[in-house]
Amino acid sequence: MATRIETIRAQTLERIEELTAAPKPTYNVGGQSVQWAQYLKQLQDTVDWCDSQLQSAEPFEIQAQGFT
Repeated sequence: MATRIETIRAQTLERIEELTAAPKPTYNVGGQSVQWAQYLKQLQDTVDWCDSQLQSAEPFEIQAQGFT
């Protein structure tokens, strides 16, 4: 599962890099709106989600103490 999330994260970061290298304005074509700022925000949210999933998948240690 972590490998899939790492792949999604890497692909999303590549797409963000492409978009920010040649930013485009928001525009309407034939009644269809293309909002690049909103698309970029969705990509950034995807990276944040991947980061949180990967962080929660890291090994952790639980310390417990029993009483007799």
